[in-house]
Amino acid sequence: MEYKHNPPTLAELRAYRHPVRQAHEEARTAFSSLEKFALHTTRAVGTMGFFFLLSFWTFGWLLWNTLAPTPLRFDPAPAFVIWLFTSNVIQMVLLPLIMVGQSLEGKFAERRAQADFEINQKAEHEAEVIIAHLENQNELLLELIRKIDKR
Repeated sequence: MEYKHNPPTLAELRAYRHPVRQAHEEARTAFSSLEKFALHTTRAVGTMGFFFLLSFWTFGWLLWNTLAPTPLRFDPAPAFVIWLFTSNVIQMVLLPLIMVGQSLEGKFAERRAQADFEINQKAEHEAEVIIAHLENQNELLLELIRKIDKR
C-alpha cells in the first residue's frame, strides 16, 4: 500500500535539527569596542541613579554658589553661564552616544527576534512531522483493523 506522504525517518529528522543559536552571545561578540562603550554608556546614563547624581550635583552646585558665604563660593555668580555651557556640552556628547546605544540595542533585539523565529519554525516543522507520523500510524492501524475484520 502506498501512502499520500511518507513522514521523514528519524535519521532525516536528526539531520534537519541544528543546534539552537545563542543570539545573545553572537551579538555581544559582534560589537566593536566603541559599540560596547556606547552600550555601556547608554545603560549607565539611562538609569535613575545617574539622573539623581546629576540632579544632586546641579542643585548642590547652585545652592552652594548662591547661598554659601561669599568667600567659600568656588564659582561666583557669572559662572552660572559656564555651568550651562558645560551642561550643554555634556548633553551634546551623551545624546549621540545614547542614540548609538539604542540603535545597537535595536539590532540586538532584531537578532533575538530572528533566533526566536527560527526556533518557532523548527518547532512547527517538528510538530508537522509528528502529525505526519501519527496520521501514518493511524492509517496502518485502520488497515490492520480492516484485515482482522476480513478474517
